[in-house]
Amino acid sequence: MYIPPYYKENDEQKLIEFMKTYNFATLISTKDANICATHLPFLIEKRDNKLFLVCHMAKANPQWNSFTENEVLVIFQGPHAYISPTHYEKQQNVPTWNYIAVHATGKSSIISEPNEVVVLMEKTIHHFEKGFYEQWKSLSPEYVNGMLKAIVAFEIEVTKLEGKFKLSQNKTKNEQQNIVDSLGKSDDTAQNEISKEMKKKL
Repeated sequence: MYIPPYYKENDEQKLIEFMKTYNFATLISTKDANICATHLPFLIEKRDNKLFLVCHMAKANPQWNSFTENEVLVIFQGPHAYISPTHYEKQQNVPTWNYIAVHATGKSSIISEPNEVVVLMEKTIHHFEKGFYEQWKSLSPEYVNGMLKAIVAFEIEVTKLEGKFKLSQNKTKNEQQNIVDSLGKSDDTAQNEISKEMKKKL
């Protein structure tokens, strides 16, 4: 990801919190000349000072057959907003787009041990809907086993983490404030979020 120095975010904890908030991400892998992408919800875990992304996908999805061969990329995309040049002090300016994105690169491995797969599914349930756990426990073993056979569980050990917080840091304080005020008044929730993130940088 191309990141000019003034947009680069190096705080790992901040990047992790961002990934946890916007955890429905895009997994990209390659095999030979083919590129494959799948949109998935991830769990983000820190173990022994290492960062892991944990997930599962449908076994019918052919991507899992290849993503252990090379490194994979997971893209976490956050709020974004069109930025009008009317906010700038000089007329000679053009529109742009403010946004936040985190790229996590790493090596994936399949989780094949049945008990570990069950643990992963229960972690996923507790993270996204704790209330479903009782219903999950009441499902018949035959049904659960059938569902588990239809998925592939995996984890990615992150070897490279990049964060781009493009929030008009290259503009004057007055221009940044103009953008914050304008986006903050918008009915668009994504624009509101960008306004809030910009306030943190001011």
